[in-house]
Amino acid sequence: MADTEQGEQAAEAATEVTVDKDAARAERKAAKLAKQITTFARAHGGAEGQVAYIGQRGSRIVLVGADGGWGDIVAPTHAIALSAVEKAGITVHDDFDGDFAAKVRTGPYEWTRMAGIQIGGPSGG
Repeated sequence: MADTEQGEQAAEAATEVTVDKDAARAERKAAKLAKQITTFARAHGGAEGQVAYIGQRGSRIVLVGADGGWGDIVAPTHAIALSAVEKAGITVHDDFDGDFAAKVRTGPYEWTRMAGIQIGGPSGG
């Protein structure tokens, strides 16, 4: 009986250590992503974002700078993505439409790339 209790306590302790390590790892990843978001925001005069769940790969954080520049980063989980944008202190939109989407400025590269996909133009590869 005492052996069973000790075994259960050891299993619980091991589970707590694993959970703590996973939480610490997630916190470090969120901090790293927040730093990248902050760097983007500084380079573009501020930034806004939108977090979109993309399945098992995690969540994509789309960033749009005040100057119209844009980019994205992928977080391994939706929770980490939300934590990262919160730490970065940017405005987060629920959807990528309307006024928010209108802030994106595309250049010749994007137009060439989009045209290439649609009408057989340069592959951009």
